[in-house]
Amino acid sequence: MKFSFAKLAVASAVLAVAGVATAAEPIKIGVDGPFTGGSSSMGVSMRDGVRLAIDEINKSGGVLGRKLQAVERDDEAKNERGSQIAQELINKEKVTAVVGYINTGVALASQRFFQDAKIPVMSNVATGSVITKQFKDQPDNYVFRNSAHDSIQAPMIVEEAITRRGFKKVAILADSTNYGQLGREDLETALAAKGVKPVAVEKFNIKDVDMTPQLLKAKEAGADVVLTYGIGPELAQIANGMTKLGWKVPLVGSWTLSMANYIDNAGPGGEGARMPQTFIQEPNTPKRKAFIDAYLKTFKPKNNRIDSAVSAAQGYDSVYLLAAAIKQANSTDGPKIREALENLHTKVDGVVTVYDKPFTHDDHDAITANIPVMGEVKAGRVVYAYADDLKKGADLRVKDAKAKAAPAAKK
Repeated sequence: MKFSFAKLAVASAVLAVAGVATAAEPIKIGVDGPFTGGSSSMGVSMRDGVRLAIDEINKSGGVLGRKLQAVERDDEAKNERGSQIAQELINKEKVTAVVGYINTGVALASQRFFQDAKIPVMSNVATGSVITKQFKDQPDNYVFRNSAHDSIQAPMIVEEAITRRGFKKVAILADSTNYGQLGREDLETALAAKGVKPVAVEKFNIKDVDMTPQLLKAKEAGADVVLTYGIGPELAQIANGMTKLGWKVPLVGSWTLSMANYIDNAGPGGEGARMPQTFIQEPNTPKRKAFIDAYLKTFKPKNNRIDSAVSAAQGYDSVYLLAAAIKQANSTDGPKIREALENLHTKVDGVVTVYDKPFTHDDHDAITANIPVMGEVKAGRVVYAYADDLKKGADLRVKDAKAKAAPAAKK
């Protein structure tokens, strides 16, 4: 009898230790983005924002008594690579959720695997309007987003060019990716709403270094402003091409004109470009100052400039949104996290905004049209384009369900 009790005691001790070990296992969060190549300014900045948030959360005790662990993968901005990574994160790494996606095409190719596996995705940079609508025909959608989608950005771009600055003849230059072409459709829809038809619509490819043919067509058509939708250093080639031709008209485009590889590669020719921004590297609130200071201290970017401040801030916020949902769900079960995201009980104090019930079952976009402001490239940095926005920068813009974006183009 004594022997049996001894065996039972040993077995109980082993089980207890095993239980503690299991409880202490980290919560794996997949982090997917392009950390090399033309989109890497966005990908690396997003990844570093995620790292910063995870480090802060872990130092505060983690979530549910467990540490968060980033499982990082470089998708190289390639759709097929993104699909491979998605399957690896699900089947091998057993991730609880995923943050990231810079490129709309990669997001659309990858999200279906997580949707099928009922694993939440927090798309924190990609802006294609269709991203959170990809599974609208299914009872539950596992894709969420905290970036400003193109149906918000395109009307802002058009408003800036046509209404605020009074340009009459618009040319559009968009890259050939899903992002560029879906954005181009959104621009044409927004222009049509104002009764404007572009005088030229031109396409370019990733890695193109000579935009002379497209720019000449825009110039010959009499364009007085160029609207852009593109990714990577090709945007700089538009500015450089204008300089080469001796033809300078304003550039107004999507938020990617704020990327370091546009600003640095375009040099003086890139000055004055304007674009929508959810976040500008300005320490105008205590939260933003703390984030900027921590980012600069930890990652030491060149010239104390975050390569893609929008990507870093949204990457950071995406982790805190997920952490809040996991805590509320008291579980790492995908459906329970999704339900918590759709009905968050507590506010999440982010860098971009304070997220107060940012999602519902039918609305998975945290950013509404009242949140972004126009940024401008000035002296090699992105600043507020308008003094009034700078003055009111400390006044947080929060989600407003009534701030409707223009209808998206039909995809």
